[in-house]
Amino acid sequence: MPDPRSSRCALGVTLFRPGRDQVERVLAQAAVAGATVIAFDNGGLSAADAARLVHAGVNLLSAGHNIGIAAALNRIAASARDAGAETLLLLDQDAEPPENLAAGLLAALGALRRAGIPAAVVGPAPAPAAGHKAPAYPPRPGVPENGALAPVQFLATSGSLIDLAAFERVGPFRDDFFIDGVELEWCFRAWSRGYGCYVARDVAIPHRVGGGVIRAFGIAMPRQPLFRMATYLRNAVYAWRLPHVPLRWKLAQAAYLPLQAGLYWADSGFRPAVLLRLLGAAGDGALGRLGPPKGLPKDLP
Repeated sequence: MPDPRSSRCALGVTLFRPGRDQVERVLAQAAVAGATVIAFDNGGLSAADAARLVHAGVNLLSAGHNIGIAAALNRIAASARDAGAETLLLLDQDAEPPENLAAGLLAALGALRRAGIPAAVVGPAPAPAAGHKAPAYPPRPGVPENGALAPVQFLATSGSLIDLAAFERVGPFRDDFFIDGVELEWCFRAWSRGYGCYVARDVAIPHRVGGGVIRAFGIAMPRQPLFRMATYLRNAVYAWRLPHVPLRWKLAQAAYLPLQAGLYWADSGFRPAVLLRLLGAAGDGALGRLGPPKGLPKDLP
């Protein structure tokens, strides 16, 4: 939760068809946050639950339909800036942040500022959740650590604290990416504009990605719906066209993406339709055809 002493830290939560326990979690966060709480409904929030959130003081935003995670985060950031916030702690509806999360990240950002190190975002170390693969954050080559703060190429948005002044300079999340690879592209862009991305290793939060894990040949990857895997593949291929994405990363992805796609196809039972969908997604990325994913199920983020 944001430190009650820091009224200029806002809490942003993205919602999509939240269950009762998820709404209760946001209500609990609003009760103890001591800061501006902003939620974006990306679809499926009932009128009764919306009213409960508003009554609890949550600034509830909605476009009336699913606009994707990137656009939702941009709307939250704009609302936080309008409220006078300097920092924004992002969470998703499934996040169960430890009590020290906001205080630890605010302290980490303060330590970087005192050291004269410009940072766009500071996040917690990913902790595994049962049945899910925790994300891995590759280190940023050539950038020294600062105590418990490690420079990384990118990190997940959920659980991360964004410096809103840096956000203004780096620019918004790419809404044409819609959902997958959003934070990866933004963090690479931040590095290219002189703002670092750091993990606070003394703070951790569980991450739940996908609906299980695909394991083969010593590799583990999240098990995702087909439209999510296709969007990830599309956006990763498109990222090869971006000058701020490091060449080393592009080369690593050129080797790794076909392997991931192959493992996903095998996990599907080698269905031809899955292979064609993945190949089409890679082609869309190469040609720059972005936006809402093809075959996006109604009401899904």
